[in-house]
Amino acid sequence: MTADDSFGRLDDDDYPAYTMGRAAEMLGTTQSFLRAVGEARLITPLRSEGGHRRYSRYQLRIAARARELVDQGTPIEAACRIVILEDQLEEAQRINAEHRRSAAPPDPTATT
Repeated sequence: MTADDSFGRLDDDDYPAYTMGRAAEMLGTTQSFLRAVGEARLITPLRSEGGHRRYSRYQLRIAARARELVDQGTPIEAACRIVILEDQLEEAQRINAEHRRSAAPPDPTATT
């Protein structure tokens, strides 16, 4: 992958663009918090060739939600489970909405 390829992927929510230090800084948390949410299997960072953790914007949003819950007094394991369930619910709702749209009868007033 060239530098141009990497630069173009920065808009990709799943591209692991952030180091652990930068991710912790962006979230206003510690690197140990990021390791803890990884151990709780909330997020699984990709690893660089040198073995360093790399995080995507999507993973940072998930970790930020867990941090909100922890800051409110929720134990980290419970916070991670809540975030996982919220994410699963959101995905299920998205899939249900797609099924409803595809199963809906055609609109007779729509023009083709």
